[in-house]
Amino acid sequence: MADRDVSERKSAPGQAPRVSDLRVTLEPRAEQSPPSAGWGRPRVTDWQLAVESRARRIHGELAALEDVPGTEVERATAARALDVVDRILQERRRWWQSVAAWWSGWHIERAWRALHEAEVAVVSTDPHLAAHLPALRERVATYVHDDDRRRRALEELRPAEPPSRADRVVVADALCATFDASDDAHAGARALRNKLVITAAALVVLNTVLGVAGIVRPGMVPMCVQVQQTQRVICPAGPAPGPVDVWLVQMLGAFGALVAGVILLIRRRPSLSPYVLIGYQALIKVLLGAGLAVVGVLGLGAGVTDGLICVTSQAGLLLWSVLLGYSQQVGTRLLDNYADQVMDQVRPLPDTSAAAPGTVR
Repeated sequence: MADRDVSERKSAPGQAPRVSDLRVTLEPRAEQSPPSAGWGRPRVTDWQLAVESRARRIHGELAALEDVPGTEVERATAARALDVVDRILQERRRWWQSVAAWWSGWHIERAWRALHEAEVAVVSTDPHLAAHLPALRERVATYVHDDDRRRRALEELRPAEPPSRADRVVVADALCATFDASDDAHAGARALRNKLVITAAALVVLNTVLGVAGIVRPGMVPMCVQVQQTQRVICPAGPAPGPVDVWLVQMLGAFGALVAGVILLIRRRPSLSPYVLIGYQALIKVLLGAGLAVVGVLGLGAGVTDGLICVTSQAGLLLWSVLLGYSQQVGTRLLDNYADQVMDQVRPLPDTSAAAPGTVR
């Protein structure tokens, strides 16, 4: 990185690098490592691997533009943006800083936005831009609606004609719209993830309080049911209220909800998004199933379901605890649908509305 240090000394603070400085930065010596030292070590998460790979490719494309006249401003912009990406990928934080960064997502979103800024600068100045127009149109069509004027202007460009300065501005605007939509969708996914975390924490506290209350004062949260025919009392852990009744019902309710969680995991769509909601959705199901099982058994004991549900044995009461835990699927199905919509905005599914008759969708 000695050459990069030289270029920094040549440019005043806050001043855009000169062309000569930029050339020194982009031309490392043969014995030097690539512009981002340390890229050879493995990364922990998928998003870092994706950002690293794309940043490395943009570094190569940027180096190929150094002999193209009239690209000094765009090259300087791309170089500064890639420096931001490099610093974020190589940054090491303490655990409390990592927790704060995980919650706010600033490092992920800043890296992606800087990468997108560099990509717009490089693509819009590419001397072979006309050959890349078909791929750019497909990329823009993924996130930008077909009624958008920026997308329409991009589709009107012809690959056979050399792009003018105005054409390059059209390409830059269309790419900016695409990246803005993608970045905003990732921010929305992060906001939903944080809401799920807060909800899960509240459910953990609620279930723990109920369980501790059942241990401290058995029968405070009555989990026993009276058989109407024999007037016999049935409790989850025995013939009389015990300290583990609430915990047992919660455990069986969580097991019933876990079945729904497994089904959710099976239908998960692979995604490279840094915000994967599937695990948090499953956690909400399990915790909510434990709580609903307690509420449902309270309803059985209160006689709310007389004439509909008849519990005659301890095994029957435990079975209903499992079924009541699975019943959370009725409510959390709405959450699953909303989460699917959010993730589809992050990485849209292919449009199958125009599929041919008989096509499996």
